[in-house]
Amino acid sequence: MDTMRDIRIRARSVKQTLQVTTAMKLISTSKLRKARRRLEDTRPYFEAIRETLFDIAEKATIDAGRWFDTRPAKEGKVTATLVITSDRGLAGGYNHQVIRFVEEHCPPGSILLPVGLVGKRYFMEKDYVLLEDFPVSAKEPSVSVAHDVAALASELFLSGKVDGFRVIFTHMLSSVKQVPEMIELLPLVRERLAPGHRASRSSVTYEYLPGEEALFDLLAPKFLKGIIYGTLVEAFASEQIARMTAMDAASKNAKAMMEHLQLLYNRARQAAITGEVSEIVAGATALGD
Repeated sequence: MDTMRDIRIRARSVKQTLQVTTAMKLISTSKLRKARRRLEDTRPYFEAIRETLFDIAEKATIDAGRWFDTRPAKEGKVTATLVITSDRGLAGGYNHQVIRFVEEHCPPGSILLPVGLVGKRYFMEKDYVLLEDFPVSAKEPSVSVAHDVAALASELFLSGKVDGFRVIFTHMLSSVKQVPEMIELLPLVRERLAPGHRASRSSVTYEYLPGEEALFDLLAPKFLKGIIYGTLVEAFASEQIARMTAMDAASKNAKAMMEHLQLLYNRARQAAITGEVSEIVAGATALGD
């Protein structure tokens, strides 16, 4: 049986762990709230870009645009995939789900652009081509990272180095369920550009200067940046929820362990007191004899 000193040391260690897990849960809660608020603030801007692109794409001159799938069909099309993971662990099965999803949809030899150290370190040891990696902000997703990714995706696609570009991230269905998801970004598809309130703009006609093609080339990367930024925020929010869940479970386990250690301590203390009383009684009896 452990001594009272051993139990006190273990209880102190568990208490420190409980403080850490509780603090990490609170931090993740704050990050989640801030990231979702920032996404809602920027959503109207990117939705306006989507509407403009769709309005231009409806015109016949854009049907054969270089942003759309007008390339001749061929076997073995090259597709680059942006994979969003985290820089740290302690988030339950968050990173494992994304990695398994990538292995199911991306055969060996595929081109990957990892976001986050966890995915980068894993895929470096596998049979994948890592084209470039991007950092993950410890505080919240960065629009500048989304801009860099969108610029690289546009350059790869327009130069013909890749035939498609997509992103794999974790979609937050609810506060208790997050699932990996894949979105095809390039080539663009007219139906995906259609806004949900298309009918409200059907009677409005716009004239674009200096030209529709030039404006489309300017706005398309911004549209991609908006989608990529949204997936970064979504993945970041899913990561924080996963970490909150993991830390909450760890905190509950730590509390249960502390209760168990307290019970063991009380038993050890009672046994020590009983032993001392027995020694005192035995000594008094010996003196009486």
